[in-house]
Parts: sequence; structure tokens; C-alpha cells
Amino acid sequence: MATDQATRDHLLTMLRGNAGRRLEGAAKDFPMDAINSYPPNVDYTPWHLLEHLRISLLDIFEYTRDPARYVARKHPDDYWPAHDARAEPAQWQQTLEGYQSLLQELEEMVSDPQTDLLAPLPNTPGHTVFREAGLVIGHMSYHIGEFGILRQVMQTWPPDHGTSARG
Repeated sequence: MATDQATRDHLLTMLRGNAGRRLEGAAKDFPMDAINSYPPNVDYTPWHLLEHLRISLLDIFEYTRDPARYVARKHPDDYWPAHDARAEPAQWQQTLEGYQSLLQELEEMVSDPQTDLLAPLPNTPGHTVFREAGLVIGHMSYHIGEFGILRQVMQTWPPDHGTSARG
């Protein structure tokens, strides 16, 4: 039982730290006049990237919560907004809030002692809640790091942010 709780705690630390707080920090004080700008040599905007994170998290959450009713999205088209889609500041905020809400629901699932982290999900090829949480952690960490680099390239960090990679 102690191992089970330790496993949950480790997953939650990674979900909250890598996928939760890091996105809040990366998106904090982002200039609204740049949410629809295309960085050099990139075919999506900062909002597109954040919306991709939200959609991907929604997809994994739906799959994990109810695999029997899950309907797969078409990859990659259904995981990204349309190339020409633009967001208003309210939609930017909705994207961030939607992401945080889904992440909280996934954290609650992982926290619940009734959730068997290692039991195969019904109607899946042996996938588990543990596996899906790991996918979220890896995918979100990758793209949140990418978002931070886009901010650096776009010069959208606040002046007091600093440029050191050592934080």
C-alpha cells in the first residue's frame, strides 16, 4: 500500500510540476497582441500550441475516463486548431482554464485510491492510467518547453524574465 501511495504521489508531482505550474509560468504575462503571431519558421501560433495542449489533454482524459465510449480523433488534424484560426484574449484564457481544469480532473483520477493505476483499461491494448498519465507528463513537458523557446525567439518574455537557461 505504501508503494501505491508513493507511485500516486510521484505521478501527481510530475503532473502538477511539469504539466501544471510550468504551463502557468510559461504563459504568464504573454502579450495578447502576439497570441496569433507566427514565430519564424513555425507554422503555428502560440495560441495554436496551447490549444493543441488542451485538445491533446482532453483526448487522453476522455480515453482514460471511458475507453469504451472513446472516439479517436484524426491525427494530426483534430489535435490542432485550423492553420488560419485566430483567438481573442478571452479564448486564450479559455484555453488555459480548460487545460488546467482537465489536468485537475486527471490529478483527481490519479489521486483516487479506487483507481488502479496498473489495471488495463477496458477495451484497450493493455493501456493503464499510469501509462496515460505518463503520456500526459511527457507530451506536455515537451510542448511547454517548446512554448518557452517560442517566447524567447519571439521576444515576448517580460524584461525581468532573464535569459539564463539555468533558471
